[in-house]
Amino acid sequence: MAAGAPHGAGGRGPQDGGGLRESLAGLTTRGRSFLAAGIAAGLCAYVLGQSELLRVGLLLAVLPLICVLALHRTRHRVSATRRLTPMRVPAGSEARVQLRLDNTSRMPTGLLMLQDRVPYVLGPRPRFVLDRVEPGGRREVSYRVRSDLRGRYPLGPLQLRLTDPFGLVELTRSFSAYDTLTVIPRTEQLPPVRLTGESSGYGDGSRRSLALAGEDDVIPRGYRRGDDLRRVHWRSTARYGELMVRREEQPQRSRATVLLDTRRIAYEGAGPDSAFEWAVSGAASVLVHLLEQGFSVRLLTDTGDCVPREGGGFTSGGQESAEAAGLMMDTLAVVGHSDGAGLSRAYDAVRSNGLGSGFGGAGGDGLLIAFFGDLDDVQTGLAAKMCRRGAGAVAFALDSADWSGRPTGPAAAAGQGPSALQERLVGLRDAGWTALAAPPGVAFGELWRQAGNAPIGTVGGSGSAGGWG
Repeated sequence: MAAGAPHGAGGRGPQDGGGLRESLAGLTTRGRSFLAAGIAAGLCAYVLGQSELLRVGLLLAVLPLICVLALHRTRHRVSATRRLTPMRVPAGSEARVQLRLDNTSRMPTGLLMLQDRVPYVLGPRPRFVLDRVEPGGRREVSYRVRSDLRGRYPLGPLQLRLTDPFGLVELTRSFSAYDTLTVIPRTEQLPPVRLTGESSGYGDGSRRSLALAGEDDVIPRGYRRGDDLRRVHWRSTARYGELMVRREEQPQRSRATVLLDTRRIAYEGAGPDSAFEWAVSGAASVLVHLLEQGFSVRLLTDTGDCVPREGGGFTSGGQESAEAAGLMMDTLAVVGHSDGAGLSRAYDAVRSNGLGSGFGGAGGDGLLIAFFGDLDDVQTGLAAKMCRRGAGAVAFALDSADWSGRPTGPAAAAGQGPSALQERLVGLRDAGWTALAAPPGVAFGELWRQAGNAPIGTVGGSGSAGGWG
């Protein structure tokens, strides 16, 4: 047997295990009874001198052994493939798994049972019974998997149970190939808003480097058929000995950084409705939205890790941008809590790229959009320093006590109560952030719309989704 890759390519065969000895161990109760009866009949025939009884005993003993040999030889005559559609699915959505079994031998198979190994969170293990597969025949079966929890889940290896027509032997073969289903966070379709400090993904302001270039700073290129002759750069033409033209202004993509706070101490609770899962889903929604708007985007966590890593951490556009988007979503699918206690590494990563003053360095404008858990005074100060006046920065702050349903009051520890959250938001507002509180059950699209309508330094209340302080 051989197990295939997701799109039908040939794969590795099943594990052979103990060979013929393993096949003998596959005798069913009926097969063992036949073998025992045959041996007993043979002994009685020897003692009693009955040749006819000896023939019956030989038949009963040899028949299970013949079935063992027949099934043992079929392990290289059956192949299987698995197709997973799609291989990346949002949490709560279904993916379809299609299994195809091919009988490549010249003999028909007996009764077959297919069982695919799937994690518990995807549902029960699917089982299928195939009565008979003719020589060169093919059978296709399918099942669906669904998970409300993001993550990466292996599917397989496929197990095939073989039986002979008499039910004397039952062998289980395990294929070696498996596929991986990636369950990414849920995303919301965000409304198109214009955030404070934002320029469009491809804006006129990003052409300043070429517009301000002098005659000696122009970088020419070779002449192409159809180019306007008025754009010929004669000085470069004389220098290189071939016709050169001035390069057209190339708009540069505005940059945006999505910062996700993953500190374990900043969140309470677990599960699909926890504060941390809401923050991950919100970060994924923002990444998808900004990429659709033509931004060069990167994902940053409190540990200082950036995705993508190449190109300064920002997507570059084209096919590379699509691959980077898939990489960021894969990262969010498996991101977990970090053991860090602060945001210092994220602060260093933001400042090292010039995002604290201009959000794009020489490249143009940009945005910083952050999802924070519980903040103390020190972490609020670090977050405040990530933004400067006039820069585009939006913060969504979550209160773990509110999300976990834990009662809070004046006696709550500093940084945990609603009043403390308001103080943190005020500190971010004073530093130039557009700060909003994210209460439990709030739709992120509504908060995003509020962030677009708010002037810089506005702070949202924690009592309701639409409350502004």
